[in-house]
Amino acid sequence: QVQLVESGGGLAQPGGSLRLSCAASKFNFASYGMSWARQAPGKGLEWVTGIYTDGSGTFYTKSVKGRFTNTRDNAKNELYLQMNMLKPEDTAVYYCAAIGSSFLDYVYRGQGTQVTVSS
Repeated sequence: QVQLVESGGGLAQPGGSLRLSCAASKFNFASYGMSWARQAPGKGLEWVTGIYTDGSGTFYTKSVKGRFTNTRDNAKNELYLQMNMLKPEDTAVYYCAAIGSSFLDYVYRGQGTQVTVSS
């Protein structure tokens, strides 16, 4: 069964950093573009960033551009999200997803990891 397992979430202060990881198994990770999405309390799912299969292209929603970095290691079947200069509005459950025809076409999605930004 396909698995995507996120880790690395937790509590951070405003201006702080966190690094999320997503471990993939039971599917050909290197053949899929990947996205990170998040869901804040009381809000819908928001796409955050996407990355091409080989990591050659990354794309970000405007609110995180310049602060978040999306990378992958196909040899390890892992996806990462480095989050710097965190803001309270970044508080959400973060999900990694393997995508289909677009960065918003979530074919497989993990269970999520909570990120809370608060002083």
